[in-house]
Amino acid sequence: MKILDKYLLKTFLITFTTVFVILFFIFILQTVWLFISELAGKDLDLLMIIKFLGFSMPRIIPLVLPLSVLLASIMTFGDLSENYELAAMKSAGVSLKRALKSLTVFIVILGFIAFLFANNVIPFAEYKFINFRKNIAQAKPALAIAEGQFSDVGFYNIKVNKKSGENGNFLTGITIHKKSNLGDGSKTVIKAKNGELISSEKSSILQLVLNNGYYYEDIVPKKYEDRSKLPFAKSSFKKYIINIDLSQLNKVDVNDQSIANTNTMLNVSELNYTLDSLHKNLKTDIISFSENMNQRIVIPRDNKIKQLKKNKTLPKNILSLYKNEEKSKILDLAISNLGSLKYSIDASQTEFKAKRKNINNHLLAFYDKFVIAYACFLMFFIGAPLGAIIRKGGLGLPIIFAVLIFITFHFINTFGKRISQENGLTPFMGAWLSSIILSPLAILLTYRATNDIGLINMDVILAPFQKLYKKIFPTPN
Repeated sequence: MKILDKYLLKTFLITFTTVFVILFFIFILQTVWLFISELAGKDLDLLMIIKFLGFSMPRIIPLVLPLSVLLASIMTFGDLSENYELAAMKSAGVSLKRALKSLTVFIVILGFIAFLFANNVIPFAEYKFINFRKNIAQAKPALAIAEGQFSDVGFYNIKVNKKSGENGNFLTGITIHKKSNLGDGSKTVIKAKNGELISSEKSSILQLVLNNGYYYEDIVPKKYEDRSKLPFAKSSFKKYIINIDLSQLNKVDVNDQSIANTNTMLNVSELNYTLDSLHKNLKTDIISFSENMNQRIVIPRDNKIKQLKKNKTLPKNILSLYKNEEKSKILDLAISNLGSLKYSIDASQTEFKAKRKNINNHLLAFYDKFVIAYACFLMFFIGAPLGAIIRKGGLGLPIIFAVLIFITFHFINTFGKRISQENGLTPFMGAWLSSIILSPLAILLTYRATNDIGLINMDVILAPFQKLYKKIFPTPN
């Protein structure tokens, strides 16, 4: 039996390695395409591009690994079944369940390695990747500005005709459009003959020193009829220094949740510690808010109310005790208090939602480290029985099944996470939803394959139609 186990393991490993390398290369190309705007036109040397791709590679593993296991399983057992090797094993008394035994041990080990990788390597690489993107301009500030085109750098759009110097920090023919704080376009234009970029690895500020230039600023008159004259101010300078925050260079996409949050940079123990702090912080804020609301409720001190409280005879309409002027003042005070309370409640609700979403993201990152390990196990027990049932190897039918199953898994996984971020599901259910839904499929396929039952029992499906046909068209005696 050891010879058979070695043969199955060798066959699976060859297929798995080939599929993994091909898929990994495809996903790397996708990463390059996503970040092409950060790599193109910035004179990045080969070492920096390798670092950029190297730090982005580990985040691809959670996608590539389960898909590789699924496709390799279908292809391996599809080939074995198509070439009647499974039939030969069964005729020799070796069941499919026994054939899966050695590979199951390998998949369990692979799942454990995937967990360690997700818990240690991916957080480290994610930290390096994000900081590399943020600090790329600090290492070589000229990379943020491309020749012959406007480069968006924080509050400035900068264009240079030529860069020179060892690091490209000497600039010639500089045009700068400064964005308006009101968001109504560029009101300021700065032109200079030459300049220099100065930065330090210890400083978070990039200095742009401009020489021999002009400063133009559009002026918006207060009177509307004067605006058609388009007045502006002009001044010249011999030296002008602009300080730019480096965090604005190669800025991170705030819509990307994996980058906007730091949860992907933490391992299991760090996530546990952080979650404990976040829960305590949220609980403290809620208690503080409730106490503050109680203190902000203003009850007017009135002798009439006090007297009625002593007699315990409060009327249904308390306002009837007051004159019209007094009623107006009381109602105005109540409206003002309600408006203030509503504004405070709305602001606090938004803050609490943001904190709850942050907690949910950390919980999802925590569960994801275990989901990737289980996903390898799940995909194997979907792919191996499916390959044995369909009896097709190669790259045709197996790829179709693998892609359909994996897209279903990935879609449900993404859907569950999005819902759980907004408290539609618990983070546990959001992270494990795809695994919970596909686990019965793995059990069903394994049962049907080990008991030599086909993928679909056509007799069960066709039997009702055959009965109906016989009733409509009875056979003559």
